Amino acid sequence: MSLIFWDTNLFIYLFEGHGALHERAVNLRRSMLARGDQLVTSSLTLGEVLVKPIELQNLELAAKYEKSIQAASLLISFDARAARIYAELRCDRSIRPPDAIQLACAGAARVDLFITNDERLSTKRVPGIQFIVPLSNAPL
Repeated sequence: MSLIFWDTNLFIYLFEGHGALHERAVNLRRSMLARGDQLVTSSLTLGEVLVKPIELQNLELAAKYEKSIQAASLLISFDARAARIYAELRCDRSIRPPDAIQLACAGAARVDLFITNDERLSTKRVPGIQFIVPLSNAPL
């Protein structure tokens, strides 16, 4: 079993997407379930996924997304350990604050794999994360 962190965009592809990115997210999730991998994400992901439904005043959809993410994944909070990793990451000004929060939460949780669709992040090294890969290179 591996701990696999999904960045926000993967959930958006899974829930709202159509086409290749949606299919890739669906196939990745199926493979994870078959292997017994643990899906991990942060509370920031939950907040980001809820923005659009709340903006559209679709509280039923927001509740559905919230329930789905909480049931399917381990939610990591931004705690003191993550704050330290965040500070170290922010010394690299090419990493945006929301990305640094995601990476810091994943690092604090000591995940095996961090999957994003932001290829820039795949070149970063983060304490506590073994591998960072774009969705296109994620092992199915």
